[in-house]
Amino acid sequence: MSPSASASTERPLTGIRVVGLEQYMAGPYCTMLLADAGAEVIKIERPGVGDPRRSIAPFAEKNGAKKAAGFMAYNRNKKSLALNLRDPRGQEVFRKLAATADVVVENLRPGSMSKQGLGHREMRVAHPRLVWAIISGFGQMDGYTGPYSDRPAFDIVAEAMSGVMNLVGFDDKPPSGTIYGMADVYSGMCTAYGIMQALFMRERTGEGQLVDSAMFDNMLALNEAMIALYSVSGQIPQRGQSKNYWPRGAFATKDGYIAINVPDEIIWKRICEIMERPDLADDERACNGPARAANTDYLAPILEGWLGSMTRDEAVAKFNDAGIPCGPVYAADDVFNDPHVAARRVLMPVIDPDVGEYRFARTPPLLSAAPELPADPPPNLGQHTREILESLLGYDTADVDAMAADGVVQLP
Repeated sequence: MSPSASASTERPLTGIRVVGLEQYMAGPYCTMLLADAGAEVIKIERPGVGDPRRSIAPFAEKNGAKKAAGFMAYNRNKKSLALNLRDPRGQEVFRKLAATADVVVENLRPGSMSKQGLGHREMRVAHPRLVWAIISGFGQMDGYTGPYSDRPAFDIVAEAMSGVMNLVGFDDKPPSGTIYGMADVYSGMCTAYGIMQALFMRERTGEGQLVDSAMFDNMLALNEAMIALYSVSGQIPQRGQSKNYWPRGAFATKDGYIAINVPDEIIWKRICEIMERPDLADDERACNGPARAANTDYLAPILEGWLGSMTRDEAVAKFNDAGIPCGPVYAADDVFNDPHVAARRVLMPVIDPDVGEYRFARTPPLLSAAPELPADPPPNLGQHTREILESLLGYDTADVDAMAADGVVQLP
C-alpha cells in the first residue's frame, strides 16, 4: 500500500508559512524539507542574481533554457520573492511578510540581518509567536557564543574542526573531505528538526523561539564515536585502520567492491563459516576486534583472496544469506538502476517546464497517513513576487510596478 492510500489530503506542515533568508545549501535544504512536509516556503533572493547556486555548474539545458543542478536539487516546492533588503521599501516588505510567517530560516553571514534592524531579536519582539532559525558556522544564541561565532563558514570548515575530516582517508595521506556539502545537508536536517520542536512547543505555550543551529556543533554530534572513544579511553582515532575493529570497509571482488563491517564475534564466526575457515573463529590472532585489527597482515590476504574468487553480486548474496550485513559499493548509475530504489520510490521525478524531467532524492522518512510529497519545480527568480506582494501583503499593482522599476523587487 502506498503512503497515500489511507492518507489525509494534507501534509504535516500544511498551513505553516516559512520565509527563507537563504543561499547556497544549508538554509535551502532545511526549507526544502519543510516544503516537502507541506509548508508554504517563500524564498527571498537578491534581484538580478538570486541565490548564488543558480549560477554554479553543472546545468540542465533544453531549448536555450539553463538551470543549475544544485539549485534544482534543494529548492523544489518553493516560491521566489526577489527583494532588495538594503532598500527601505524592501525592508518594509520584509517586515510585513514576517508578520504573516510562522517560521523564518536564516543562513546569511552572521549579523547581516541585525545590522539592518531585521534580525531575530527585532522581529520576535514584534511577533512573539515567530520561530526564527539561524544556521551559522559556530552559533549565535546569547549566552552560547564563542570566539568563532562571527566567522563565516562553509561545510568543509565544520568537517575539519569537528574531527570528521581527520578520520577520512588513509594514514599516509592528508585528511580528506566527505561527500560535498555533507555538513550543510546535515545542518539543514538538524535545523528542520529544531523547527519542528519549536512549533510543537508553540502549540503548548503560544510562544515562538530562536532555533540556533551551528554547523560545527552538528558535525561534532555526528562524530559522536570520536567523542565517546576519547572521553572514555583517551584514544584519538586516526585515519586508516581502526585499532578496535576489523574487517570494516570496502573489499574487492572480481568486478567491484562490497562493504563489510564486523562489530562482534558473532558476525566474525559467520564469516569464518562461509569462508570454510572455522579455525579462525578461535585463533588468538582473530578472536576479537583488537586482535584482528592488530593482525591484518595475516588475515587480510585470507579474506581478500576468498572474495577475489567471486563477483560482487555473488559475494553480497553469500554474505546476506549467512546473516551478515553487506552491500555493494555503488556509484551513481548503480543507484539509478537499482530495483529496490525504484520500489521504494527514493528518487522522485520533478518536471520543470523549461528544462524537462529530472529525478532527485526524496525526503525521508515515509509517513503512512500523509500523501506523497509535492513535486513542484524550483521557482524562477522572482516568479512569485507579484503574487506575494499583491495577494498576501496587499500592495496594489501600481506600487509593485513602481518598486520593480526602482529595483526594490524583481518580477518574473
